[in-house]
Amino acid sequence: MLRVRSDPPHGDIFADGAGPRPILGARHAVAICIGIVIGAGVFRTPSLVAANSADAFVFAAAWIAGGLLSIVGALCYAELASAYPGVGGDYSYLKRAFGARVGFIYAWARLSVIQTGSIALLAFVFGDYLAEIVDIGPRGPVLFAAAIVILLTALNRAGARQGAGAQLWLMLLEVGGLLLITAAAFLLVPPAPASAVAAAPEGSALGLVMVFVLLTFGGWSETVYVTAELRGGRRRIAGVLVASLALVTLLYLLVNLAFLHALGLGGMAASDAVAADAMRLAMGDAGAVAISLIVAVAALSSANATVITGARTGHALGENTPALGWLGRWDGARGTPGNALLAQGAVALLLVVLGGLSRDGFAAAVEFTAPVFWLAMFGVGVALFVLRRREPGVDRPFRVPLYPLTPAIFCATSLYLLWSSIAYTGVSALAGVALLAVGAALSLFIRLSPNGSPSEKEFAR
Repeated sequence: MLRVRSDPPHGDIFADGAGPRPILGARHAVAICIGIVIGAGVFRTPSLVAANSADAFVFAAAWIAGGLLSIVGALCYAELASAYPGVGGDYSYLKRAFGARVGFIYAWARLSVIQTGSIALLAFVFGDYLAEIVDIGPRGPVLFAAAIVILLTALNRAGARQGAGAQLWLMLLEVGGLLLITAAAFLLVPPAPASAVAAAPEGSALGLVMVFVLLTFGGWSETVYVTAELRGGRRRIAGVLVASLALVTLLYLLVNLAFLHALGLGGMAASDAVAADAMRLAMGDAGAVAISLIVAVAALSSANATVITGARTGHALGENTPALGWLGRWDGARGTPGNALLAQGAVALLLVVLGGLSRDGFAAAVEFTAPVFWLAMFGVGVALFVLRRREPGVDRPFRVPLYPLTPAIFCATSLYLLWSSIAYTGVSALAGVALLAVGAALSLFIRLSPNGSPSEKEFAR
C-alpha cells in the first residue's frame, strides 16, 4: 500500500485505480463551489436582509462581512482537506476527531434529509420556474422536479467528467445571468424614488441579517468532498475555496447594489421577489421570462453540484460501515460512487413525490435542517483544534493562518448561528433534534469500522 505524504507527481492517490482518482481540474472545483453557493437564495434573501438593515450601508456591508466570514471558515476546511483529502469531507473530519459514532450520526443526517432534501427542494425551484415558461398542466412543477432528479443522477452516474463538465457550463450560465440582472438594473432602471430609499418599518436586527446573508453563502464547504478527485488537491483546495468565495462575494455585492439602485431599501424589503421586480422594471414582461430562466439555471446548477458532493458522503459511509458496504463501492471505470448516487437519487425522488402531495409540509421538513447544519460546522471547527493536538505529525500542505484565532472566529460564528437558527425556527428545530436522535439510535445497532476507509488510511501515516 502506498504511503503518501504529499501529492505524487501526477496527483494520484490510489495507484491501483480502486478508488477516487484526481481527474478534475481547478476550474471544475470552482464551478462546483460557485454553483452550490449561488442557488435560489440570492433571489429571495435580499428582501429579508433589507427588511432588517438599518440603512443601505449596513445592507451592503453585511454582504461583504458574509463573504469574509465564509472565507475564514473556508481556510479552516482547507487545512483539514489538505491533511485528510478523502471523499468524506465533514463526515471524515468529525469521525476522526470524535469517533465513528458521531461521524455516523452526521452522515445519516446528510443522507436522510440534508443533501437529499436540498436536491429535492432545488428540483422544485427549477420545476416551478420552468413551469412559468413551459405550461404542461397543474402537475408540471412536480413532473419537472422528478425529471431533473432522474436526469442529474443519470448524468453523474455516467461519469465524473460528465457531471463536472456540465457543472462548469451551468456555472458560467448562472454567473452570466447574475451579470445580466446587474447590468439591466443599473442601465435600464432609473434610481429608486426617495420614498423607497428609507429602511423598512421592521428596523435593524443585525443578528438576523447575518443569518440570512450566511444562509445565502452556504454550501461552500461541500467543495472539500472532491479534494481527492482534484489534481493537486492537497495543495490547491485552499486557493479554490478562497477564489470561489471572493468571486461569489463580488457577484452578491454587485447584484444587491443593483437591486438597491432599482428598488431602494424599503422597496426591496416590501418585495417578495426582488430580482423579478427589478427585471420587470428594466424589461417589462420579457424581464419576467428572463428571470424565470435565470432562476431555473441557478437551481439546476446548485442541484447538480449537490448531487456530486452528496453522493461522496454515502460512499465514505459505506466504506466505514460493513452493513452499508454496497454504498462504498466505487466505479473505477466511470470515476463515480455509482451505488451512492443511485441511493441518493432514490431518496431525493421520494421526497419530490411527497413534496408534490404536501408542498408546505415538505418546505418545513427542509427548513429544520439549519440547526443541524450549523451544529456540524461548529463541530468541524472544534475538530481542527482536536486533530492539530492529537495528530501533530500528519502532513498538512496548508495550515490555516493566524491559528488559533481564525478557527476560533469560525467556531464562534457557527455557534452564534446555531443559536440564531434555533431561535428563528422555533419548534421546527425539534424535528432536527429528532433526526439526530434517530441516527444516534441506529448507530447503537450498526457495527462501525473504527479503522477508517482506504483513502483515510493512506493519509493517516
